Amino acid sequence: MRTSDFDYDLPPEFIAQTPVEPRDASRLLVLHRQSGEIIHSHFHQLGEFLHPGDVLVLNETRVIPARLFGRKFPTGGRVELLLLRKLGELTWEVIVGGKGLKPGISLVLDGALEAEIETQLDGPRRIVRFKGPVEPYLDKIGHTPLPPYIHTPLEDPERYQTIYSRHPGSAAAPTAGLHFTTQLLDRLRSQGIQFARLTLHVGLDTFAPVDEETPDQHHIHSEWCELSPQAAAAINKAHADGGRVIAIGTTSARTLESAARKAEVGMVVAPTIGDTDLFILPGHRFCAVDGLVTNFHLPRSTLIMLVSAFAGFEQIMHAYDVAKKENYRFYSFGDAMLIL
Repeated sequence: MRTSDFDYDLPPEFIAQTPVEPRDASRLLVLHRQSGEIIHSHFHQLGEFLHPGDVLVLNETRVIPARLFGRKFPTGGRVELLLLRKLGELTWEVIVGGKGLKPGISLVLDGALEAEIETQLDGPRRIVRFKGPVEPYLDKIGHTPLPPYIHTPLEDPERYQTIYSRHPGSAAAPTAGLHFTTQLLDRLRSQGIQFARLTLHVGLDTFAPVDEETPDQHHIHSEWCELSPQAAAAINKAHADGGRVIAIGTTSARTLESAARKAEVGMVVAPTIGDTDLFILPGHRFCAVDGLVTNFHLPRSTLIMLVSAFAGFEQIMHAYDVAKKENYRFYSFGDAMLIL
């Protein structure tokens, strides 16, 4: 399979620039994998497609204000940093914008936070060492890192957070979860739907197009994730009792499948904590995920490859064609799919 197979044409007007209100008013395309049937619905009707005992798995990561602006010291050249991943108490993997940003260059961010470029990685990626912990400064000088295809500023930065986000660390939102409201969660709970929670801190590499000729040549950068013993036990029990494990977003799916690789016989998942570099491509045998809630993804991205692995390449391409014909909204602030 070639990377170009995952390309598709999307006119700019399909790319959602602002989220709908309320959150669960977004549309929902329901795809049944076995029959190929497609149903058009709305996200607030999600419960109509779920059964008591099903468990929805939510990613509790929270987007940090990870975009920082500053200048090189002492030359004064402008620089931009996008925090990707915390490596140590003072070191971060970042994406840089600016000229001549080589190891040894000193930076002053917003006139307050000092840093030095420590290591040059591939492309614009660097390892930066700050002179002190960066977290206390983020709320003051950091900016929400919206994807580059969104050109309309957010009036409320919380709109790029899920309502259940708890653990700061992501450079991008797990966008499938943006559709949930407190009222919808309460209705699902009263319907007998269960919830399990995990964390995967999203890096931008997840969304970047695959440039290699074939997907198996692509190296996906690792992301930190955690599935607690309590969450793993709840998922294993729900599965044993006949419930379906439904991942809310590709990030939850990736964490669950990573946890499945460590599971003992008779279990679906095992507790896990640490980095995962699992790259899910067509041909992957899903061990933990029975259903998936997801948005419509960028061409040639690792995410469209993951959903193609789950639902079948031809079915996903057909579903995307149907979504365009029905004027669904695509990408981070767009509409959702439920794949069963």
